[in-house]
Amino acid sequence: MEAVPELSLPTARVQRSFRAAMAEFGGEGRGEPADFSMIGKEIRGFAERWSSPDGFAAYVDWLRAQALEDTTRPDGIVPSTTLWWVEGEDYLGRIAIRHRLTASLLEEGGHIGYDVRPSARRRGHATAMLRAALPLAHGLNIESALVTCDAGNVASRRVIEANGGILEDQRGAKLRFWLPTAPPAQRS
Repeated sequence: MEAVPELSLPTARVQRSFRAAMAEFGGEGRGEPADFSMIGKEIRGFAERWSSPDGFAAYVDWLRAQALEDTTRPDGIVPSTTLWWVEGEDYLGRIAIRHRLTASLLEEGGHIGYDVRPSARRRGHATAMLRAALPLAHGLNIESALVTCDAGNVASRRVIEANGGILEDQRGAKLRFWLPTAPPAQRS
């Protein structure tokens, strides 16, 4: 039986393909000092540990702990649930749901951020991943999720709009969309 992509809590079972995906992102310049994305920061902070099973397991534990309210984190960083989009043992991408907005996230980052590894793009993974994450955001009491993308990122804009995103405005280089998180039957 063929594996079907699904959201998963971060897991050590995909270590091999996760590392390959991070190498793909690195080939795009992710992880460079000017990359302030979640993946960029994690490549800089954790990549040297990902090759050992214990180091990777510690990273997975750290990532899972970020969803807990009482986890110590830097000022301005809110709890966030990170889920991986996996197909069997293959890591295809990630999505992070920030539990609440700060002033900075309201301007640029939003509630939800996602990435699909370069070799898995243009296959509908981002759209499916965001669709699967919206009910989870609803479960975190996020009634309407803010999702942003670069103004020139047509693919990401299509993903957001395919999931019901309504453009509110553009602030700087970012487009800001609001997405309902409740299933249509539950919306008022």
